[in-house]
Amino acid sequence: MDVQEALAKSSHAESRIRAATEEAMSKMRAAGAVCSCTRRAAAGDCRSCTLRRVAERLRDAGYNSAICKSKWTRSPDIPSGEHSYVDVVVQTRSGKAVRVVVELSFRAEFEVARASAEYRALVTALPEVFVGRADRLRGVIKAMCAAAKQCMKENNMHMGPWRKHKYMQSKWLGTPERVADELPAPVTVGSPEKQTKFRASMLSFDFARTAVEVA
Repeated sequence: MDVQEALAKSSHAESRIRAATEEAMSKMRAAGAVCSCTRRAAAGDCRSCTLRRVAERLRDAGYNSAICKSKWTRSPDIPSGEHSYVDVVVQTRSGKAVRVVVELSFRAEFEVARASAEYRALVTALPEVFVGRADRLRGVIKAMCAAAKQCMKENNMHMGPWRKHKYMQSKWLGTPERVADELPAPVTVGSPEKQTKFRASMLSFDFARTAVEVA
């Protein structure tokens, strides 16, 4: 699956969540600063407050949304790291719980200095805000990391470990801790291809509030 193919596929539920996310971002931009913590940078709002506001607005729209925090340990291939983003949990028509990842700065995650024209074109084609199921995201990450590797090989550039496929995948497809205002009992969710078992500390989902289905 190439990048365009992975990005082109979208269920009705994903499209609705994308529209709700874009509306939330538009309203925040119109309202001005959204940062309410002590970490606000002089140049603008901090990412943590933006994520929190988006998650809140999605919940207000009826979605089972929260901030997710991924952390991974160092390995021989990659350094340790952590990453925060928003996710929405929906139900398939069969009743299975599925995660929809909402990344607010998706394009920036793949930008490379001194990249080739071909790779820059791929990055430009990426959405600024990604909204999609984990299996779709997995395909985009794989294709973009392969393109980055080829680009750096052709330009005799060293590929930093933070750009490797394993590192990039850990940001969104590892075992995140879901941070929500209310934390009932835990459940297991994942994509139709592979279920992802979350830690017991992270969450439960109030499916009574989840009014969408994924095809």
